Amino acid sequence: MSSSDIFLGETIGTAVLILLGGGVCAAVTLKSSKARGAGWLAITFGWGFAVMTAVYMTASLSGAHLNPAVTVGIAVKTGEWGDVPVYVAGQMLGAMIGAALVWVAYYGQFLAHLTDPETVGDKPIEGPGPVLGIFSTGPEIRNTWQNLATEIIGTVVLVLAVLTQGLNDSGKGLGVLGALITAFVVVSIGLSLGGPTGYAINPARDLGPRIVHALLPLPNKGGSDWSYAWIPVVGPLVGGALAAGIYKLAFA
Repeated sequence: MSSSDIFLGETIGTAVLILLGGGVCAAVTLKSSKARGAGWLAITFGWGFAVMTAVYMTASLSGAHLNPAVTVGIAVKTGEWGDVPVYVAGQMLGAMIGAALVWVAYYGQFLAHLTDPETVGDKPIEGPGPVLGIFSTGPEIRNTWQNLATEIIGTVVLVLAVLTQGLNDSGKGLGVLGALITAFVVVSIGLSLGGPTGYAINPARDLGPRIVHALLPLPNKGGSDWSYAWIPVVGPLVGGALAAGIYKLAFA
């Protein structure tokens, strides 16, 4: 596959991933959304189906990594690093496009949520509510080593699943069955390991939308939590490399 195919495939695929994944977060979170309050189960399955849709859509173009941690894991496994910058550039651009499209699709709901007073029962509360969580992840308890470890552990599970079950014949991306398996792995990670940090398990998925959140002209949107932002980048990259190391030791 050519560099242009890789870049285009990763851009389109990651944009679809974030549009559908961020979209379910917006649907569950924002006022005047028909799905508001649907809960964590809806979010985890929404992200799983987002992965499945994006992978099936773009696997023929780029192998559908859609995640720098997956790209690093495959590079460590194969020893081929030449296309890694192209993959990551497409993933970051796609993540930002997808986040912007979520904003467009839920524009009215964002305004209603951010300009109407928040309430708990009949009592008003201050602040915009968990709007940043539509775009990027954050911990329920801020503990640096635990938050980092959680992201590493979740990403090891994801990338090891990709490496052991999901690669196509070329070894550079997900096969047909692997896409379905990976989608359910993402659901499983969300249900089992998503509680502490929101399971970024993908640096582009977190950093790209966080940048978009910082840039969007939304009133009262709150900060972008840059002090935490390195954890969902470094943790998944470490996890991807560790998963490849485990694969080479145990399965190769």
